[in-house]
Amino acid sequence: MIDQLFEFVQNHPLLVGAFLMVLVAWIAYEVRNSSANGVTSSEATQLINREDAVVLDTREAGDFKAGHIAGARNIPQSKIDDRLAELEKVKEKPIVVVCKQGQSSGATVAKLAKAGFARPLKLKGGMMQWQADGLPVVKK
Repeated sequence: MIDQLFEFVQNHPLLVGAFLMVLVAWIAYEVRNSSANGVTSSEATQLINREDAVVLDTREAGDFKAGHIAGARNIPQSKIDDRLAELEKVKEKPIVVVCKQGQSSGATVAKLAKAGFARPLKLKGGMMQWQADGLPVVKK
């Protein structure tokens, strides 16, 4: 099997080179976007305690009830455009956006930034990371 791989690489150097370039570009893009406007669980905790940050949980209601950060507001990502007015009072505070795994919260952060919110931030790793770090959750 390895022999076939080497033979393929030798016979198709342009195709392999193009694949490697796309792979490197994709990895660089993911690394750059994962760190942009993101906070770790400990940084989020500090923001909540020291700066009275608002936690916005964008998961669906069932996931929210199964376990969420204490004091979090639940606005599902699919309804964020319709319910943005609910956050007008906290526009100047840091807003930590939480999703399940930290991947979809970036879209909500972009919408909040576009709407003029001062400090929208995403929780890196989402609720999965929060729970993996052993931090408390509230269940309804």
